[in-house]
Amino acid sequence: MKAWTWDRYGPPDVMTLADVGEPAITRNEVLVRVRAASVNPYDWRHVRADPALARLANGLRRPKPGLILGADFAGVVERVGDDVTGFRPGDEVFGEVRLGSFAEAVAVPQDRLAVKPARLTFEQAASVSMAAHTALQGLRDAGKIAAGQRVLVNGASGGIGTFAVQLAKALGAEVTGVCSTRNVELVRSLGADDVIDYTRDDFTDRKGRYDLLMDIVGNRSLARLRRPLTSRGRLVLVGGIASGRGRLLGPAAQQLRGALTSPFVGRRIASVSWKPNSADLRHLAELMEKEQVTPVIDRTFPFAEIPDALRYIEPGHARGKVAITF
Repeated sequence: MKAWTWDRYGPPDVMTLADVGEPAITRNEVLVRVRAASVNPYDWRHVRADPALARLANGLRRPKPGLILGADFAGVVERVGDDVTGFRPGDEVFGEVRLGSFAEAVAVPQDRLAVKPARLTFEQAASVSMAAHTALQGLRDAGKIAAGQRVLVNGASGGIGTFAVQLAKALGAEVTGVCSTRNVELVRSLGADDVIDYTRDDFTDRKGRYDLLMDIVGNRSLARLRRPLTSRGRLVLVGGIASGRGRLLGPAAQQLRGALTSPFVGRRIASVSWKPNSADLRHLAELMEKEQVTPVIDRTFPFAEIPDALRYIEPGHARGKVAITF
């Protein structure tokens, strides 16, 4: 099969479309024929080894042989392992893997899969997993969101942000989104009650207004981010598309600072990282079937142009997600 690999760290140009063996599946895995995928900052950070900490998992000097890029996907079940109970050949599914979805087929543990909502295209379903999962876990688990709370999302027009706005509304919150001028109407169309254009107003000047602030951008200090929160408000750090480039820890540095600071300030600071699981995928699928959440796709690229897709998202200005069609 065809798959995108990389044998040295650097810009997306180092990626190679190679012929590789189709993955074998274990008793608890499903082989999915990939119909669509999507790209995330996670992907270009792996290619560039940015942060440098990524080398611990992928190889210190060079990427380990056989690594295939990609996390998100949607496709059709081709084979199932002996212990798989929830899926059968022919099922249309979506899900996530740590690496491996930028290929014509991927082996997936059954606990990282869910049935694709019928109303979604493969491209839409492939755009869900990492971004929507992170948004859901940030709001629900790290943020302890409750109905009626006032929530602010900094970075509301990006991949995670477009899901965060919709999920916060579905959970009963009053939502304010922060974005640039060109994205104001998009964020408003997602259900935001208020939209702040960061080119005109600084959301950190709104002292004591919000119960929960989800920061996806990473371009403000912790002290500034705490200012808009109520005395018992929560700050959720997602990682930051704008933070920590070229450094050892990258976006994790801000999260580490938050963990060290949180015990000494009145406002709780929590971090969220992507934790794949099928229960959350099924919950997201239900919300999408009810039309409470819909993936926003900026544009699509063909499978043969995945390096171009990574170059497109790397500056951090994509509106929603960027999908890959096979």
